[in-house]
Amino acid sequence: MTDPHILPADLPVPTDDGACAHLPGLCWPAYALPGTDGAAHDLSVLPGRTVVYAYPKTARPDQAMPEDWDLIPGARGCTPQSCAFRDHHAELRAAGARVFGLSVQDTAYQREAAARLHLPFALLSDAAGAVRQELRLPTFHAGGEDLLRRVTLIVRDGVIEHVFYPAFPPDRSAQDVLDWLSAHPT
Repeated sequence: MTDPHILPADLPVPTDDGACAHLPGLCWPAYALPGTDGAAHDLSVLPGRTVVYAYPKTARPDQAMPEDWDLIPGARGCTPQSCAFRDHHAELRAAGARVFGLSVQDTAYQREAAARLHLPFALLSDAAGAVRQELRLPTFHAGGEDLLRRVTLIVRDGVIEHVFYPAFPPDRSAQDVLDWLSAHPT
């Protein structure tokens, strides 16, 4: 098994297929998603800016990733992306944004990753698919699962203000968000 913290140099680059072009201006759906912090979070009612990075699936030390995971454009990199948001968390908060990760894994699966990676923010589970379906978030199928494609959303007062898609390379996602927030202060 390869180290999930390190991105291979030859990862295939995902292309913008337009699957997120409809998102800017949409209201975040009014669903309370379970978080790894034990709370339910309804992002539609949060004031100010919220950064939501949607990711396919974090690697677990006790499980193999789906076959050919590194060959799927945009699949590899969930751990480096989460660690980058962790490492830039204080800067993102100082820029006026709260952070959440979002995937389709259940909360117990996510809780292991949040603890192992020492994340200072909650990972939210959309295992039921409510947010994914309402926002028509792009997905792909691997290892018998329908997984979210990597996209980062900036939500302001419950409305999607900006979209980073595809979010690549994943370990740069948090810095890209910081750069955008700096250029677009509230």
